Amino acid sequence: MAVEVGVEPLTRAQLVAVARGFETVTLSDEVLTRLERQRSAIEALVESGTPVYGLSTGFGSLATTFISPEERRDLQRSLIRSHAAGVGAEVETEVVRAMMVSRLTNLCSGVSGVRPSTAEAYAALLNAGITPIVHEFGSLGCSGDLAPLAHAALALMGEGDVRDRGGQRVSAAEALLANGLAPVVLAEKEGLALINGTDGMLGQLILALDDGMALMQLVDVAAAMSIQALRGTDQVFLAEIHALRPHAGQMVSAANLLALLADSVIVNSHLDDATQVQDAYSLRCAPQVHGAARDTFGFATHIADVELASGIDNPSVLSDGSLASNGNFHGAPVGFALDFLAIAVADVASMSERRTDRMLDVSRSFGLPPFLAEQAGVDSGLMIAQYAQAALVSEMKRLATPASVDSIPSSGMQEDHVSMGWHAARKLRKSLHAFADVIAIELLTAARALALREPLTPSPATAAVAQRVNGVSGGPGHDRWLSPEIAAVGELVRTGELLDIAVRHVALS
Repeated sequence: MAVEVGVEPLTRAQLVAVARGFETVTLSDEVLTRLERQRSAIEALVESGTPVYGLSTGFGSLATTFISPEERRDLQRSLIRSHAAGVGAEVETEVVRAMMVSRLTNLCSGVSGVRPSTAEAYAALLNAGITPIVHEFGSLGCSGDLAPLAHAALALMGEGDVRDRGGQRVSAAEALLANGLAPVVLAEKEGLALINGTDGMLGQLILALDDGMALMQLVDVAAAMSIQALRGTDQVFLAEIHALRPHAGQMVSAANLLALLADSVIVNSHLDDATQVQDAYSLRCAPQVHGAARDTFGFATHIADVELASGIDNPSVLSDGSLASNGNFHGAPVGFALDFLAIAVADVASMSERRTDRMLDVSRSFGLPPFLAEQAGVDSGLMIAQYAQAALVSEMKRLATPASVDSIPSSGMQEDHVSMGWHAARKLRKSLHAFADVIAIELLTAARALALREPLTPSPATAAVAQRVNGVSGGPGHDRWLSPEIAAVGELVRTGELLDIAVRHVALS
């Protein structure tokens, strides 16, 4: 079903559908009418001869340079060519598409002053599955994600390289021709409007929210499996306890864990065991840590929703038709949220690794064999799986160092404080990829440990997940090549299959 860009803000789900699902986009009649009206205001300013930033002046520190009427369309073309200066690895297709959807909503928000035909041409790029080649480095997250957005605008002009719907790298001119599209000759203000926003970092934040919240649900599942494998109790997750400290995320995580542990024979078998007075923090405090991360996701979701509903451009067309210079392109709100998420998931991953290590340590695992090995000494079991998990967590801790505290002045000191929000987005993306593997290794370990607890059985929800994990990893036994087994479980994590199995038994929030 097509996603309509109308007067109401696009939702995060709609953006993800276009970015990942290649859903088509349409522009409502109301939006086209609004663009026509606001373009008239731009045309009036052009004809007035008054020097206006973005129309008749240079950019950045060149803002005092007057541009003659006959050179103003050249100005827009030159802006895009010069700003398409990205370097490094190619950015993922879904990220580029998410960025473009976000920019399209801004073009249609009524503050950019682009012609309706230009907004329609931008939508046509998305609908044709044409993805501009965008590079890893080039954005400082201020004055917008300039270089990434300029590469997208370059393709709109029929220049540069793109990926076609089949993933082949071709010239933009060739891709446009193959899809019956014509290159756009940019009019006054349009080049600036195409690149002046937080769309690259925002698109990645929205994709991260989509991925991260699913992982936060699954890490509750992993924790529930580990708690049972380590003979932990479910009594610390009672609602009355968490109502004493009613952080929203904590209460949700505690409720998830209590539901996931329901009807566990393993848990019930040792509720009166005096040898275990209190569980370790990585078990007992899971709701407090997982919950704090959930609350951080909640904050980031609010930021994403506000930003997605915003009209970001500089200068912006106001309701009276005037143009107002502003700083709404500054990426600080989005950059902070991205950095906060990287910190939160790194801490949750650190707790996950501690549970894994506890299951492998014969002195702390309450009867499990060393490293869950079939024949300890001859076999090393999952010893090095924990090494890999620890390495991933260490990398996540490095990636948790905030990017948004940095600033390198640019443009002749005109842009003397920048957000580095794009960098915050790129490192969060890497961190979430590592987080999925961290969870996979905990699940792999816990599923094997639960099998070794037989004939005692875990809760129905976690038993079903463990069965699927052991099905692709082999479960207990003599040493085997571990990398493919970890990768197989990691794939079940990323596709959402394991979470789907859990929610068939228990409703999770």
